[in-house]
Parts: sequence; C-alpha cells; structure tokens
Amino acid sequence: MTSHTESGAAHPAVTYSSYLALDDVLSAQHPRSDEHDELLFIVIHQTYELWFKQLLHELAYLQRNLEGGSTARAEHALRRILTIFKTIVAQVDVLETMTPRQFTSFRGRLAQSSGFQSAQFRELEAVLGRRDSSVFEHYPAGAERDRIVAAMSRPSVYDSFTTYLARHGYAATPRADVGSPVEAREDVQAVLLAVYGDDGDAARVAERLVDLDEGLMEWRYRHVKMVERTIGMKPGTGGSAGAAYLRTTLDRPMFPDLWAIRSSL
Repeated sequence: MTSHTESGAAHPAVTYSSYLALDDVLSAQHPRSDEHDELLFIVIHQTYELWFKQLLHELAYLQRNLEGGSTARAEHALRRILTIFKTIVAQVDVLETMTPRQFTSFRGRLAQSSGFQSAQFRELEAVLGRRDSSVFEHYPAGAERDRIVAAMSRPSVYDSFTTYLARHGYAATPRADVGSPVEAREDVQAVLLAVYGDDGDAARVAERLVDLDEGLMEWRYRHVKMVERTIGMKPGTGGSAGAAYLRTTLDRPMFPDLWAIRSSL
C-alpha cells in the first residue's frame, strides 16, 4: 500500500512496524552465547537506555518550565519523570529472576562492557546536579564524553529550581558557578522554609523534587542489591569495583537543601 505526497511521488504508507522502526529495534539484540538468559539481560539493559533517553527529554522540558516559572507544566513533567523512575526500579524484579549461576554462564562474554559505561546515565546524573570529573575521564574523546561534560557545565535541575523560586518572588540567589558540585546553603534553606511556610505552588514543586531525589536513591539501592545478589562482592565487568562502588553512591542527595530543612519544618 502506498500514499502520495503533494508532488505526486509515491512512498510506502506508515505502518505500526515502520513508524516504530521495529525491524531495527527487534534485530538489535545480539547474544554472544547460546545461554537462554543472555537475551533477557540484553533486552532489560536496552530498555533502560530507552528510558534514560526519555528521562533526559523530560528533564530538559522540566528545566525549561521551571526557568519559565510554569508550575503546572513543571508538576506535569515531574509526575511523568517519577513514574518512569518507578518503572525502571520495577524492572529490577525481572532481572532478578536470573540466578547468579545463570548470569555467570555468559558473564565472561561481556568482556570489558559494563553498565558503569552508560553515558546516558552519567548525563542524567549531571543534569540532576552531579559534578565529578572522574565520571567522564575514562570516556574517550567523542560524542558521549562531550554530552556528559556539557551537562556538567550548564545549570542543573537544582539551578533551574532556584530560578523558579526567584520568578515566584522568593529571594533565591542563583549559584555563581553552575559547574561546581551542589552543596547545602543556609541562605537557600531560609528561602525554602519560607516556601513551605506559604504552602503554595512552590512548596508542591519542592515536594515533587524530594520525590525525584528519593526515586533516584531507590533506583540506586535496588541496583546495588541486585548486583550484590547476582555477583556478591566480585569486581564488576569493565574494571569497576562492582557493588563496592555502587554503595558509595547511595547517600548522595541531588537536592541537599530540601533534605536539610526537614527537621525545621
């Protein structure tokens, strides 16, 4: 079946398969062994990468609307982002149906590849506020490294939220150096206490950001426990420290001021 453009040229009609490029998507799994569980491992991680792509898309939208002062659009974006985080956490349940022995049966075929090398997740962390050059130093020069470096050089979600507060009349002072790590600030905490005291739009957005931070922590925790359950304390593939490294990331809030004020509310 074909359709025609205004110029009269014929082209194939769009179908479900062609619109979603299913030929490409469903032929992108290339197990390196005959082990039954390797396909599951590949599909789960490819799905994570698709969700990371969507999260980056949604976070960019969130930042634009925070900086524009739009509460409704920011809340909508945050609801979607939180739902995606719940989805990727739930996918760990599927991965955990694979026993340690089943993973070991093909683990050697992964060679130096590792989830530690996910450039999209590193970019995601940077968008949320992580500033750590060691994250990208092991990436060779190229597009992946450039995206992570760029994300660390521009305002983070935390910075966009500060701009949002200023647009709504609060005395929030933007950080002078958005390329530096986000650290707790007493002046920001004083503003946030006023925000919560007013109990309005800004307070609702602040609580959704706490949810987002908690969602990221939940993802990290489930990831650590899945790795410990599967390989124990063995080093990760690709030379990473495995669960030992992942544990160091568990207690690193992206929005420290929102946590620091809890005892004063």
